[in-house]
Amino acid sequence: MRTLVEPSALPSAEAAPWWDPRVHPCIPVVTAGGRTESRTLLQVFRTADEDIKTLAGSTPGETVALFEFLMAICYASKSNPPVPEGWLDAVENRQPFDLAMKWLEDQPRDSWNLFHSTEPLGQNSLLAPFMGKHGVGTAQLVIEHVGDYNQFFDHHHLEHENPLTAERAFRAMLTQHTYGLSGRARISGKATLGDTITNLATGRLGARIRVIALGETLGDTLRLNLAPTARRGTFNRTWTVSSLPRRDFATKPDGRPVDGPADLHSVLGRSILLRPCTLANGETGVDRVLVGAGELLAQLPDSLVQDVVYTGTGASAKPLAPSPARALWREAHALYSAVADRGKRLDLYHRLATLAERPVSLWAVGLIANKTAPLSWLSDTFPYCPGREEDLRHAAHTGSQLAEYVATSLGKAACAAWKIAYPNPKPADKKPQIARFDASPEHWAATEQPFHILLDKVVTGTSVVEGLQAYGATLAESATTFLERRLDSLPANARGFQARADALQTLASEFGKPKAPDQLKSKEKRP
Repeated sequence: MRTLVEPSALPSAEAAPWWDPRVHPCIPVVTAGGRTESRTLLQVFRTADEDIKTLAGSTPGETVALFEFLMAICYASKSNPPVPEGWLDAVENRQPFDLAMKWLEDQPRDSWNLFHSTEPLGQNSLLAPFMGKHGVGTAQLVIEHVGDYNQFFDHHHLEHENPLTAERAFRAMLTQHTYGLSGRARISGKATLGDTITNLATGRLGARIRVIALGETLGDTLRLNLAPTARRGTFNRTWTVSSLPRRDFATKPDGRPVDGPADLHSVLGRSILLRPCTLANGETGVDRVLVGAGELLAQLPDSLVQDVVYTGTGASAKPLAPSPARALWREAHALYSAVADRGKRLDLYHRLATLAERPVSLWAVGLIANKTAPLSWLSDTFPYCPGREEDLRHAAHTGSQLAEYVATSLGKAACAAWKIAYPNPKPADKKPQIARFDASPEHWAATEQPFHILLDKVVTGTSVVEGLQAYGATLAESATTFLERRLDSLPANARGFQARADALQTLASEFGKPKAPDQLKSKEKRP
């Protein structure tokens, strides 16, 4: 181990408050009885199989960040199987997390102190001399609050005092390490650690969909996702004390190689420092923060990104990324393709296929952003049962195509109504006028539930043909209803009646065309 800062340059450890996630409740969980409560790290591992169903962060991203942290502890404590042959045995026999608990308990008392003066958990204490002059309000720490790190002309809202509890600040810090977006940090490089500390890189999960296999309990979920490997790597407890090389901030460095999954799942994606305070109720909190650039990683090998779902083939294949234009369910076929094509590489999906028809759920999460500004979290859950991956892929792919065809048909129906309702339109008015009659938004919003019902039916044994037929009938009926509601705004005159009739006829015609999917054609029209 090597120390990267002289302890004498910072306040004494005794002067810092003590807050340790091992013994302070900070991990929100859902119990088997349906209650949501906070538990310590040690309690989480001790009861992971007894009465914890899942984690319960305030956002999907925070939940993933907490899960990543638990995974890092599991790898660092050698709680994962060392060889592939041991994975299924660990899952089926519910291997306990005794090693994780012992590893946590064996750490020195101050080593996991969130407010340690020289080795603060998950932070970079090299920023400490600059906190008094350059620290900002806690909005900078919370992804959903900070925006693009440059909100408003004078940044006034970032200066507002809005203290966070220690546990809330801890979870926000983990989320920043995992999902922080690229951009310019609100910190002076010349006045602090160097010019490049202002250059924020996208967090390792900020640009792709993270997939987690969900089991019956939190313990089951952890075991399902822990990859078998003997090379676990280094846990990134703090920036200033580490066996790994840390970057400086004079120039942009090359990305450093990752030495194992413990390193990856605990990587310090931001240089963060939290200033403790005493809240009105006497508890320890955080009132000021500094956030700057963190670690940069070299390209990751496949063995360290075992959940990645790829879209496209060959050289054009790219990790599935969150999109504001496409809901996650519309890309479910890519997820099932990862399982169906598992022979290509040993990964999470290859392991799940060995579960002997035991169903699990695949939870997909992503962060939608407009350049440097986060907009919303994407989150969806898809059923999976070993042995049915081909049926699920076919159902998901065909279901998405059906939805696309219906949306296109609704657009054509809207154009038919527009041509009658607006005989002499101005070119600039065409788009909003057609949008008046286009029921595609309602269609997309209403199709998610039938799509999931389709997948659930396939998992439980319903034939794909039967499931798709019911799904198609639902979409055709709903589309007609949504179009009729849009057309209700037409005037009750000859032109209005004609526009309505033409639109409905166009929709029916699109559904009845030879090229139309069979699932959208009414039974009465079939030979």
